[in-house]
Amino acid sequence: MNELLISGFSDEISADFDTQLEAVKKLGMQYISLRGIDGRNIGDFSVEEIKEAVLPRLQKAGIGVSSIGSPIGKILIDDESGFEEQKQMLHTICKICSLLECNYIRIFSFYIPKGEEADFYRDTVISKLKEFAEIANQYEVILLHENEKDIYGDIGIRCKEILHEVGSPSFKAIFDFANFIQCGEEPKECYDLLQDEIIYIHIKDAVSATGQNVVCGTGQGRIPEILALAIDNGYKGFLTLEPHLVLFESLKDLELEESLHFIENNKALTGADAYKLQYEALLEILKKITSREEV
Repeated sequence: MNELLISGFSDEISADFDTQLEAVKKLGMQYISLRGIDGRNIGDFSVEEIKEAVLPRLQKAGIGVSSIGSPIGKILIDDESGFEEQKQMLHTICKICSLLECNYIRIFSFYIPKGEEADFYRDTVISKLKEFAEIANQYEVILLHENEKDIYGDIGIRCKEILHEVGSPSFKAIFDFANFIQCGEEPKECYDLLQDEIIYIHIKDAVSATGQNVVCGTGQGRIPEILALAIDNGYKGFLTLEPHLVLFESLKDLELEESLHFIENNKALTGADAYKLQYEALLEILKKITSREEV
């Protein structure tokens, strides 16, 4: 259990990076997943900007980076100019990883045009993901594919397919409980299918009837059960909070418009409150798993 590390997308706390770091440090956390910094996406930064304006603040706060929450692969599969731009972006993000002593970059497997069959684009998706993996391999960085709504790898079987076909040590899986629920998948079945490729876990839960995001452990993600199983199977690494319990500033840059209804604009919670709520709920889940182990 000591080999599990808790991280989180701290831009859900606030757009202001200093506020993010202050809140994370107050909770006693030592890592964040770097995505939104002072209202800008990580993909918009140069290496020099990170070196001058971000790294010193991380070091002062004593906070490490578990992963880069990049937008790589969150473009339409037939957007060729966008793909070329993202390859250049990936080179930059890989260099940022080296600077921040971070091993992981979160990516996606491309949006499918509305009304079209995802399987029609199978070979194109795999070919482009292989190009991403080859870039990552040059820098000894691991790309983490997130199962996300509306992309090719949204359901378990297609996630399995691309992981197998790309077949690179630089291309592995994130497991996101809520995203599978919102795609009509059963999380435990997806975990069983993908467990050999999962090296990173997002802590996000949802209710199957509506797709609404909820506090971890209170939806149909089966988070306590699957985390216990993962730990039993030797999972070591990060559990990254991605609460999605309130609307936050950069969300519209991260989600398709039709996906925003999954997140309730809960005015009773601030971003910091929602983040703390998710963190404490995860600690309680881990406490129960530990107690079970000690019986």
